[in-house]
Amino acid sequence: MPRMMDDGLDALRERGEAFLVELSREYYEAHSGLKPSAELQRIFAKHDGAYGDEAFHEVLDRFASAAVGTAPHRSARLLLDWLVESRCGRDLAALEEREIAWEGAAIIRGNNGAEEPYQRAAITLANTRDKKERQALDDARAALVQAELAPLKLERLQREHEVVAGLGVVPGGAYIATWEALSGFAILPLRDACVQFLRDTQAMWDEVLPAFLKRGLNLTPGEATRADAIALMRAPEFDAAFGAESMEREVRRQVTEMGASPDAHGRVVFDTGDRPGKRARAFCSPVLIPGEVYLVLRPHGGQSDWTTLMHELGHALHFANMERTLPFEFRWLGDNSVTEGYAMLFDHRLQDKGWLGRYTGLSKADLPAYLRAAGFEELQFLRRYCAKLIYEVELHAGTTSWASLPDLYVETLTTATGFRYQRADAFLDVDPRFYAARYLRAWQLQSVLNETLCQRFNEDWWRNPQAGPWIESELFAHGQRELATEQAERLGAGTLGFGGVVRAIEQMLQ
Repeated sequence: MPRMMDDGLDALRERGEAFLVELSREYYEAHSGLKPSAELQRIFAKHDGAYGDEAFHEVLDRFASAAVGTAPHRSARLLLDWLVESRCGRDLAALEEREIAWEGAAIIRGNNGAEEPYQRAAITLANTRDKKERQALDDARAALVQAELAPLKLERLQREHEVVAGLGVVPGGAYIATWEALSGFAILPLRDACVQFLRDTQAMWDEVLPAFLKRGLNLTPGEATRADAIALMRAPEFDAAFGAESMEREVRRQVTEMGASPDAHGRVVFDTGDRPGKRARAFCSPVLIPGEVYLVLRPHGGQSDWTTLMHELGHALHFANMERTLPFEFRWLGDNSVTEGYAMLFDHRLQDKGWLGRYTGLSKADLPAYLRAAGFEELQFLRRYCAKLIYEVELHAGTTSWASLPDLYVETLTTATGFRYQRADAFLDVDPRFYAARYLRAWQLQSVLNETLCQRFNEDWWRNPQAGPWIESELFAHGQRELATEQAERLGAGTLGFGGVVRAIEQMLQ
């Protein structure tokens, strides 16, 4: 098949953007509680020309014929990655509609007759201090998930593997090999780095986990579950310093002092109130890039809300400050490790002594205890995500049967974190298309970005009026044309790794 001409590529970009604008708006409205369900099949049918056979084969041909390392190859790789994702999305749209509708309507019923909306369960678990009550709710949640949601999630994973294999992007159609070809980086070296990270931090984790469990929940590692981890990370003892009424005001003040607009001159909409049907997990929804971006948060309470708001604001300001003239694929697509790196750069200000002293109500006397708790939380999340990636590599490799994966999930996550996980979550706790890898690379990237900003604008770069314009022009404006590793190299920071992250955790835990 002949290579796509430039006008054909421009037309594909226009169709692709129109498709993603409508799809993103639908996801935003459904997940934020503005709609009870999502009409994904209608949107996929309406825009089938954007990702259909002709577009797919033309871009596949372009990808195969362009020289590796050239701009045409990079463009084709990003477009092909998106087309594969879109083809999977089309074939799985009916299943996803059912999942979204189920999550919005499902009610967890306990033995005592109490009812809890499924979408609020994580919030309630975080704020429930009684161990038996908390575990009863999570057991009821797991039973409901096992009976109704887990089969949908399993079917979705199995069908996604079938779709990817059928597209034939790489010889044999193996899922991991296809993902590596489209993502631009290898997953197994990162998996190996995660294994090493777990080894390197095991002694540190063994030292801090018992003390935090005892002090926070009066538990020992042997009796702690994932539900307890959710409650422990909530850290309500610091709530007075992280008031809900001051959160958005202080975050906006900090970004303004940095020399940037906290809502990108109106392009970012803050959707931070409670609403029935709104997902417990916060998200950023770019509907028009860079013109219309939604930051969505359902309050949990305390410092976790502040951290989450800063995380999603990093995303939102990235999308809302991209250069308008960038091609579709560099604004909408690319290595999400980059945007996650910006989100973590912002949320890690909640681990910065100077930032905390300036914008929160923490006293100097409380700062050491808070920072130690933040270091504990950081280590827990990193060990959890390392374990998730190790498990997900096994899941997608096809060497372990689907029936055996729940036991492998429980063993892998429980061993890494010290919290006992539920078998019912084995197919729910899977980030789409190895997104856990994006998070892990983002952890590494944010460390590099913070060091770069400290060198350029001093340790309090977050209130330097020169820092914001530099971030907007040198980072945000580039969209996601670069891989995270390429951005680190452009900034003169060398290779990505866990070294800087571990050093920061060790400093907080002192």
